Amino acid sequence: MEVEARITRRTVEIFLRGKRVASHLRSTLPHRPTTIAEHMPSSHRRYRDWTPERIRCEATKVGPDTETLIDVILRARPHPEQGFRSAIGILGLVKRYGQERVDAACARALLLNARSYKSVAAILKNATDKTAPPAQEAPILFHANIRGRSYYN
Repeated sequence: MEVEARITRRTVEIFLRGKRVASHLRSTLPHRPTTIAEHMPSSHRRYRDWTPERIRCEATKVGPDTETLIDVILRARPHPEQGFRSAIGILGLVKRYGQERVDAACARALLLNARSYKSVAAILKNATDKTAPPAQEAPILFHANIRGRSYYN
């Protein structure tokens, strides 16, 4: 469906088949939306009451690893709001799995550099949050500049 828009310095009007269906005042501040909540898709309205601060506060209640993972998710996006769905989804996993398991799954996700709801949900589903993480061995270095025993005799 195509619509037409009339944009002036003060307003934005949207027309469908010549009939005005929406009108908004334009923000005088750069990059500040003035969207009317009723015009937002329902999937967006669900998150309008959430703020980065509220999400971080809820993550803190779950545990330190959850707090860290959610902070990483929110900071990794150009706009924190782009990480809301993942973050709120992770917080929602607490209802099903409990705080302790979700925090352990977030710790595992951080080790794996997995920064998504899908990754945390998969860790919980497969119960890998209950197993010990693989041991990180120090890499063995071989190169021409390493002096062996013979050098120090």
